[in-house]
Formats: sequence, C-alpha cells, structure tokens
Amino acid sequence: MKNFLLYTALLLCTATGFAQYKLKKAERLFEEMAYTYAVAAYESYLEDGHTPAKNTQLRIADAYYYTNSYAKAGEWYGNIATAGALKEPQFNYYVQSLKATGQSALADRLLRDHLVKAGDRAALARFDRQKQYMDSLTGARSPYIVKNIAANTNKSDFGTAFYGGNVVYASAKDTTGPGSKHYKWNDQPFLDLYAGVRDSVTGELNDSQKFMPKSQVRYHNAAAVFTPDGQTVYYSTNTVKKQGRLNNADDGTNNIRLLKANVGEDELVNELVLPFNNIAYSNGHPALTPDGRYLIFTSDRPGGLGETDLYAVTISEDGTYGQPVNLGNVINTPGKEMFPFVSGDKLYFASTGHYGLGGLDIFESTISDGLRFSEPKNLGAPVNSNRDDFAYIVSGDDSYGYFSSNREGGKGDDDIYYFTNEEVVCKHLLVGTVKDAATKQPVAGITMTITLQNGEVLYELQTDLEGNYSAEVPCDTYVNVAAAKSGYSNDVKETTTPKVSGIVRLDFELARYEDLVVREDDVEKIKINPIYFDFDKYDITTQGAQELDKVVFVMEHFPEITIRIESHTDSRGNDAYNMELSQNRANATYDYLLSKGIDAGRIESVKGYGESRLLNRCSNGVKCTEEEHQLNRRSDFIVVN
Repeated sequence: MKNFLLYTALLLCTATGFAQYKLKKAERLFEEMAYTYAVAAYESYLEDGHTPAKNTQLRIADAYYYTNSYAKAGEWYGNIATAGALKEPQFNYYVQSLKATGQSALADRLLRDHLVKAGDRAALARFDRQKQYMDSLTGARSPYIVKNIAANTNKSDFGTAFYGGNVVYASAKDTTGPGSKHYKWNDQPFLDLYAGVRDSVTGELNDSQKFMPKSQVRYHNAAAVFTPDGQTVYYSTNTVKKQGRLNNADDGTNNIRLLKANVGEDELVNELVLPFNNIAYSNGHPALTPDGRYLIFTSDRPGGLGETDLYAVTISEDGTYGQPVNLGNVINTPGKEMFPFVSGDKLYFASTGHYGLGGLDIFESTISDGLRFSEPKNLGAPVNSNRDDFAYIVSGDDSYGYFSSNREGGKGDDDIYYFTNEEVVCKHLLVGTVKDAATKQPVAGITMTITLQNGEVLYELQTDLEGNYSAEVPCDTYVNVAAAKSGYSNDVKETTTPKVSGIVRLDFELARYEDLVVREDDVEKIKINPIYFDFDKYDITTQGAQELDKVVFVMEHFPEITIRIESHTDSRGNDAYNMELSQNRANATYDYLLSKGIDAGRIESVKGYGESRLLNRCSNGVKCTEEEHQLNRRSDFIVVN
C-alpha cells in the first residue's frame, strides 16, 4: 500500500510538472510575440483540464485575437468581462471580436455602457454621433465597387502606394529564398516590397517584381509612399544594425523605423534613417501631404492617446525635420490609428477607436489651416467590413484606388482590394449645435429633419449629449433644416450649400415652452411685458410691436398653440366708449398678428373688456397717476390649447 501511494504521488508530481512546463512554454512564446505557436501551446495546456489564472486567461484571449481567431477570443474576453476584470485595451479587443463574429448589437450595447460607467462624456457623445451617422448609411447605395485582385496570394498582401504607372505593395509571398525567415507573430515569411504594373482598366497589378531588392532588409519592408516626382520614397523596416541583424530594444522587442531614400536605377541610394526614430518604440506607415510640408506617420511612442496614434513632422525646405506632433483627439483615440494617406485636403486612416463595423475601419477627415481636422467620417460598406480594413489610397480625382482587408472571402491573410467610385459627388458636412435659448446649454434629443427643396427628407436624426448633429448633404443644393422637441420651440433654417465641398454650420437656439408662458389665476398667458396704448388711442406703438413680436415668436415656434386676445382700457371715459375702445385695441393686435403671417384659425376669439377688469384701484372717480392708469391699458394673450 505504501509503495502504491508513493507511486501515485510521483505520477501527480510528474503530471503537475509537465503541466507547468506546457504553461511556461506557452507564456514564453506569447512574450516572444510568437502568437500562432503560443495558441497551440496554450491549447495543449488546456487539454489537460487546467484552470488558468486571470493573467493567463487574458493572454490566451489576446493570442486568439492577434491571430484573428475572433470567436475564441470573444469567448475568453467575455468570461473575463463577466467577472468584471476586463480593462483597456482588451475591452476594445472584446468589442472588435464580437463585431467580427456578427454580434454588433451586443458590442454596441457593451461599449456604450462602458463609456457611461467611465463617465467619459466626450467619448460617449462621439460614440452616439458616429453611430448615428453609420445608421444613416444603412440601406443607402454606395458608389464604391470593390474587387479582390488577382495578384493576391494565400499569404499577407497589403499596403499599396502609387508609383507612376506602378503600384508598390508589401507581401509575405516569397518562401523560396535560401534560409528564408518567418515572422513569429503569424508564422509567415517576412514582408518584402513589390511593384506591379497597374492596369488602368481593370486595376489589376501585373508582372509584380520585388521593388529594389538590393535595398531591402532581411526582415520586414513595407508601407511605402513616394514624392509626386517619384524620385524619393519613405518606407518602413525593422530596426536593424549595419550588419543587417535585428537591433532590439532593452525589453527584447524589435520595433519598426522610418527611412527615406532616393530611387536609383536598381537600388535605393542616399538612405536616411529619419532622426525622430527611436529603438524603444515604432514609427511606420508614412504619408505625405500634397505640398510636401508634412510627413504623417503611425507611432506607439510614449505620451500618445492610445495604442498607436498618428503624428506629423514638418519637412523644411532644407530637408530637415521638425519634432513629431500628435494629431490630437479629433483623430486619435484610446484604440489604434494607423495607415494614413493624404489626397488633396483629405486625410484617410484606419482606426479601431472611432465607431465602425468592426476591426480597423477606414475613415476620412478634411484638413484645414495647416493641421486642423474635421470629425472623421466612416467610409461605410463595402470599403469597410466587420474585419480589418486599412491602407486606403485613392487617385487624385477620387475615381479609383486600393485598400487592404482580411475580410472573409479573401485569398489569404490580408488581401489588396481595388475599388472604383462610380459617383464622384461633391458633398458637404452639415453640422451644428442646438442650445437652450435661456441657459445657452446644449440640448440633447432634438429631432433634426433635413429636407431638399422638392420635399424629399434626406435625414431625420437627433442631437447627441453635447447638442451636436451632423449629416452629409450635396453641394450647390438648397436644404431646409428643422429642429423640434416636445416642450421646446421648433425652428427652421435654410441654406444653399456652396459648389465646393466643405463644412456648412447651422446652429439653433430653442426656447422652452415653460420659459415663454406665465400662469395667473389658473390662466396660462404668453409671457410678455404689458402692451401699452396711448390715451384714447388704439394704434400699435413701437413698444407694442416689440411685445407683439414675442407673441408671433411663440405662435410660429409652437404651431399647435391657439390663443384668445383680450384687451382692456383704464376707467377714464364712459363705460360704453371704453368697451368700444378696448375692442378696437383687441382688433388692432389681431390685425398685427395676421400681418405677421399667423393663421386666423389659431385665434379663437378677439374681445375687448373696456374697464371691467382693472388691475388696480383706479376705478371711476378715484384719483390716480398716469402710470397707474396706463397699467390698465393692456392686451393679454390667453393660451387655449
């Protein structure tokens, strides 16, 4: 019996030790960013029925996410989230995993609840605003026609750049080279740059050959952009030493760097490692503004707003570079912003932080005044999908271009897609803010109805928590914008948009109904100062017209209201005369309202009461001042409905 117990204990000890070996192997592979192998190692560990610690659970979820196994990633993240232990950036990974597996409604609900709980009003307002815009695209016909190109392989192909009549892109398709190396992350060959001849009709990239092969490092080469003359290229590579070996940071990570070079006959010359690179973090995905003043790129450098942000550096006339400047929170988010491209006054980039269909989505922002940016606009389907969509480039006339995606139905990991824009239409972003007329505070939930001249309703949307709204409208077009909410005045503004695309702003101030009425003796009246008439007169004075315009405002902006007009005199003169005078005054106010366009059907009655309803002691025979008598010469506007 003793020997049996010793044998059993030895087996348990051996099994425990073997399990720990499996776990340590998986953790080591994860730390080396060999996520494909790490997933296999974790699964081997889990097959034995072990319950991993919380930190290991997070790593398992991350490994699945990094290898695009979104269903399994979502399951692990969901279990951790249920325990209340999921924080950024994994919470965003969870949301993206849900969207990638068709659970967008759940993802949206969790994300909104997360922002509410965090108390981040700005992020919540942006979520509501951007979701509202995406909802407005539902069912709308897209002008984009998208196709997967023949040059794609079963490996990763992505990141296009125009180069004269060619297109340069990155691919992991070369597995034939002697001693070819593989990237541990996805167990694919390292990336090389290729150049294909663009077919101007089909968009296909023909006769693809390695681009300047003598100048490419043995590791990653990707994400090129060329100056307009094609003589200079900016591109990304792994950080390497002069001997070509990897040059890692202190933590063992090898980061990406940006280089500049001149394009020679068969190799790149005058190569320059840009001065703002740093071995401790990555800089990649270069883009140039058309005027050549700015280089925009992606970086995970310290001090950013998220996992990766977009930055810009100035390029001086003498070729020197300024300090990197973060593009700010209009563009950057706590998620990832990557793959910038500039065409004209438009910045295109990919993001997981702005509201989208899932994974990286492609966004467009208008650049003005140097480096000021409009709120990014999601390009919608079919350019975007519920997977990663990125590296968008477009021709100068917006008629065609390329982007990359790992969407379902592709040929490999990442594929290059060609698109044409059937309908290059000039459009404006119509924006505005609705505020309370009294407090000047923004008002949420205002229904904004945007209508064309022919009566067609383009949009019906609501203001967000900051009182903002936005919608895309055609250029050179009349639009009517109506703002309405129960308990508030409604208002209508109209404009004809300019012939050149840009931003049109229409702001509103709406008055609360309760601020415009007063209740006296169980009667609701429109709140105005007394309308005074000159002694023995019924003409509308300047002061009277100013007050009557307040009545007009209420009638115009609360079209459901009906009123009755009551007019009064002081006690001087005989009763019959005063009754006639008050009726004349009531008729005068009635005529004034009609002259301002108020429908007569909304005025239930027009009646003079003479001196029968005095407001003070100034009845017949009582000595009073002129001011006291004037108080009784008035008109009231009683709200009936």
